[in-house]
Amino acid sequence: MSPASAPAVDDVTPEPAPPRRTRPIELSGSFTCDGQRLAYTEYGSGDRVVVLMHGIMFTRRMHAPLARRLARSGFRVVTLDLLGHGESDRPTESWRYSMPAFGEQAVALLDHLGLPDAVLGGTSLGANVALEVAVARPSRVRGLVVEMPVLDNAIIAGLLTFAPLLFAARFLPVTVRGVALAANLVPHGSQWVDVVTDTLTQRPAPMAALLHGVLFGRIAPPKSVRRAITTPALVIGHEGDPIHPFGDADTLAEDMPHAQFVQARSPVELRSDPQRLTSAIKDFAERCYES
Repeated sequence: MSPASAPAVDDVTPEPAPPRRTRPIELSGSFTCDGQRLAYTEYGSGDRVVVLMHGIMFTRRMHAPLARRLARSGFRVVTLDLLGHGESDRPTESWRYSMPAFGEQAVALLDHLGLPDAVLGGTSLGANVALEVAVARPSRVRGLVVEMPVLDNAIIAGLLTFAPLLFAARFLPVTVRGVALAANLVPHGSQWVDVVTDTLTQRPAPMAALLHGVLFGRIAPPKSVRRAITTPALVIGHEGDPIHPFGDADTLAEDMPHAQFVQARSPVELRSDPQRLTSAIKDFAERCYES
C-alpha cells in the first residue's frame, strides 16, 4: 500500500476498552449488644439489604466473596461476626452463647444500621441463627437464605466433632494455644488461607464457653415451630456431610410453606464454583424485594 492510499490516523476508530469491574465499597464498623462489641463489614449500598452470618468458629471473612458478588449486583450486603468469633468480643461465660442470643445480635445489627428488615442468610451456625430471627422477630426478616442448616439429623455427628474440641479447650488449653500460634505464622493475603487461619486462631477459655453454650443449648427451633415460619426461604443442602445432612436441609424446605430447595453439588460449591448458587441467591433476594 502506497503512503497516499494509507488511511489517515484520524480515520482509525479505536476499539472501546473493556469495562472495568469495580470493587464495591467496603466499610467495617462495630456496635454494642448486651454490653458486648460486635464487628461487621458492609459491601455496596442501596435499599436492598442482605445480612450474612458465618459458621461456628469461622468469621465474617468466609462470606466476603459472596458479599462482593451480591454487592456488584446492586445489593447492600452486611457480614457479621457473631459473639465469640472474629473481631467481636469473646467473653468466657458460656451462658452468653446460644442461638436465641445470636438471633438478638442479628436484630441488634439491623437496629444499629437503621434497617426495618433485611434478607438474612447464613451457613451452618449462621443458617440456624437466621431461623431463630424468623421465629422470634418475623417482621424483621424479608427472606431467608439457609445454607447447610444443622438440625435433628446432625446432633450425633456434631457432638462427635465438637466435643473433643471442647475437651481440649477446657483441659488441654496448651494445644489450642499451640494451634493458634502456628496459624499466626502462616502468611496472610489469600482468601481461603485467611479463612482457615482465622478459624484456627482461638483462645481456650472463650472457645470452651462458645462450644459449651452452643452444644448444650437449643440448636435450632423445633420442627413444630419451623413449620410455622412463613417467611420466603431459599434452602441450600448437599449430600455426604454428616454435620450438615442432606435430610436436614431437604426436610426443612418441606416443613416451611414458602421455601425453595436447591441442592449443591458439594459442601464447597458456593466457594469453589460459585456461579450457579450465587445466581440462585441473587434471584431469590431480588424476588424478596419485588413486593
